[in-house]
Amino acid sequence: MKDDILVAGVGITRFGRMIDQTLEQIAEPAVRQALADAGLDRSDIDIAFVANAVSAVTTGQVSVVGQSVLRPLGFSGLPVFNIENACAGSSSAVNLAISALRSGAASAALVLGVEKMYSEDRRATYTALNGAVDRPLLDAAGVDPGEGSVFVSTVYPRRVHDYGRRWGLDGRDLARIAVKNREHASLNPEAQYTKAMTIEDVLASRTVAEPITAFMCAPVSDGAAALVLTTGDHRRRAREAFIRGSAIGMGAPPAEGRSSVARVARRAYDEAGIGPSVISVAEVHDSIAFNELLAYEELGFCDPGAGASLVRSGTTRLGGRLPVNPSGGLESRGHPMAATGAAQIGELARQLRGEAGARQVPAARWAVAENAGGYVIDDTAAIAVTVLEAA
Repeated sequence: MKDDILVAGVGITRFGRMIDQTLEQIAEPAVRQALADAGLDRSDIDIAFVANAVSAVTTGQVSVVGQSVLRPLGFSGLPVFNIENACAGSSSAVNLAISALRSGAASAALVLGVEKMYSEDRRATYTALNGAVDRPLLDAAGVDPGEGSVFVSTVYPRRVHDYGRRWGLDGRDLARIAVKNREHASLNPEAQYTKAMTIEDVLASRTVAEPITAFMCAPVSDGAAALVLTTGDHRRRAREAFIRGSAIGMGAPPAEGRSSVARVARRAYDEAGIGPSVISVAEVHDSIAFNELLAYEELGFCDPGAGASLVRSGTTRLGGRLPVNPSGGLESRGHPMAATGAAQIGELARQLRGEAGARQVPAARWAVAENAGGYVIDDTAAIAVTVLEAA
């Protein structure tokens, strides 16, 4: 059925520093792996959606990133759509691919997120990152766009302070999240950082914005993640991963006590016909450890203000009732901005198929990915929530 959207193929590079590689070279292994995983050739792809956030600044490539990457890889003729939506780029591309498949315009779609954030010019990387906030906010923050991060100086401290004032916040709980994600990353051959660390290591690292330290933050990363999405009649395995809900939104004033992320999540859950209580495994946007804790609450895993209790109980680590970020998350797997959403969905597809190896969550049936980025006026700019089911 057209409403059954199958994650037929997954390809993810190892994330890290790829200073000598072009966008095409970074993308190639992810695309090749996704096609092989789906059992399809380039000629079987009807449409492609390519997400990128920063190459205009770090490489100078603008407007036709998708075509400039895919044409040298042997693709030709097919429609290619370039997606720019901050950190939610490739998860937004998934949403558009779903629409194309459900409409009957295509039977197989390629979604690619590819990012080259490292640059020999350090200022270019910072300039690209700061471009994900609206200009009035950047100007008001007084940050040199090429030197510091407005997220670090303004956005994150504001959120952490507001939460701590209302609910209380212990830096050790945030350190526990970072340690958990590093433990998970040690089981992921695609992760950027896999060396074990302790709570004390995390707390002793450079203070970014009290109580956030450097080891609680996602690194700069290069990398790519590709997905092949098809209609449901393309089954190849006894156990497949289907996308049941996909919702996109932008920031807005709080409504009925719920954040923008919570409202987008509700739409995705409603489309899937489920609630958060059935979720077996999740990938969330832990650009800082605090954002993972907040996601527990926004996705409905616990009551507001109770996120720390999940951390302390071990609920969200592998072996717990609801493992979160078994890939290692942005903090340790890495965060090549526009590739992150596709990488999250790819990880969850592998989990639901039972193909996650040492980090496998047993009998995982329902999964959710939360991916968000940028900041405009007073809230996250781009939000994506995707719900998957094993069938």
